[in-house]
Amino acid sequence: MSRHGPGAAGLVALALIVAFIGGAIALGVGKTTGWFDDTETVVVESAGPGEGSTAAVRNTARPLIGNSFDPAAIYRSRSPGVVTIYSLFEGHGQGSGTGQAQGSGFVVSPDGYILTNSHVITTAGEEPNAPVAAAQQVFVEFRDGDRATATIVGWDLFDDTGVIKVDPADHKLDSVPLGDSARVVVGEPVAAIGSPFGQTSSLAVGVVSATERSVRSLTSLYNIVDAIQTDAPINRGNSGGPLFNARGEVIGINAQIRSDSGNAEGVGFAIPINSARRSMEQLVQSGKVRYAWVGVATRTLTPSIAKELDYEATAGAVIESVVPGSPAAQAGLRGGSRLVRVEGADVRAGGDLVVAIDGAPVTSSEDLVRVISGRLVPGQTTRLTVIRDGERVVVPVVLVERPPDPDAPH
Repeated sequence: MSRHGPGAAGLVALALIVAFIGGAIALGVGKTTGWFDDTETVVVESAGPGEGSTAAVRNTARPLIGNSFDPAAIYRSRSPGVVTIYSLFEGHGQGSGTGQAQGSGFVVSPDGYILTNSHVITTAGEEPNAPVAAAQQVFVEFRDGDRATATIVGWDLFDDTGVIKVDPADHKLDSVPLGDSARVVVGEPVAAIGSPFGQTSSLAVGVVSATERSVRSLTSLYNIVDAIQTDAPINRGNSGGPLFNARGEVIGINAQIRSDSGNAEGVGFAIPINSARRSMEQLVQSGKVRYAWVGVATRTLTPSIAKELDYEATAGAVIESVVPGSPAAQAGLRGGSRLVRVEGADVRAGGDLVVAIDGAPVTSSEDLVRVISGRLVPGQTTRLTVIRDGERVVVPVVLVERPPDPDAPH
């Protein structure tokens, strides 16, 4: 997402970059914008984390019948549930005036809940380490051009997920069904619907290029370990829009691209809907998403590393460093003590090798993050099985809530 001004990001790239795809140029609000002519604006009571709705999210939509991939049928049945989102930010436009950002979203409940990206409805990612602020006003435009005001329920910066809500009495709502991102396979066809460059209700098709990609969340200092990669053309303004499978079920929220130009070049990434659903449920219930954290930096053990460092196991997560004062440090987990070059890569050797968590095998660094952040909660005690000095040791660790900065001492 971009907003107007010298700090607008993602459009000029002389080297490989990761770019937001959510924003339109910020404008001073007035009749020159066209979209706001004769519109009564309503200030959003932007609920920050901890101040969200307590209502349940009901999803009554059903998947399409049949096994073939029919983009026309997907568009015909699902586009009414895809919306364009306009967010207004005071002090983020030309001359520190009002800035406008445009992205996409989709209705997930007849009660009016809409999923999108956090960077569409907040200033997240605009400036490194800057405090995140919610948009002062949010508007939703439906496929028929009608508009409604929205309130911000909450946002999850770690997973770049945001939830807003409209009054069901303001417009007929067509919710879309949510699928299971854990069942997504490479090569399956997908369809993306959104508003690239403000061109509402646009359809793009492609395939899933990869699954379980580890990519940096553009709104936090952590990685998203299960991102879905697609070659479906995704551009600025698509942020927050749905990625559908052949059954017309949402499997991901389109969030970012990897590009040399800032525009679509065949490498887009979507937030998996399973993690987005988890975020949404917590945001609706409490306005905040809680992640567990252990406080280690790890590297996936490969056969070449295992051979070079003489590990008995051939898979796992090598602990390279432990954050001082973290749960890992308090539990006595060990990081690497010496730097070794293996097949052209620097590896910090000598640390514990995590091979299981609560008895479940750990085969990679992503496995460790996936279990801790997705299945466990702060305050819970987990048991890591590690290989240390050739022996298997079970280490109990009391998890805490994930901090904004993973490397800061605690």
